[in-house]
Amino acid sequence: MITGELKSQVDRLWDAFWSGGISNPLEVIEQITYRLFLRRLDDLHTLERK
Repeated sequence: MITGELKSQVDRLWDAFWSGGISNPLEVIEQITYRLFLRRLDDLHTLERK
């Protein structure tokens, strides 16, 4: 089960998507996954450049 700070972050993301007009849970999960992928890709690229 997700608790603590991680749960708070997920809740804030969920609220942001909801207020932005995305209310379908599958779309929200898809968008979160996409953004996590892009963040990891950016982190790897930054590390490679250093």
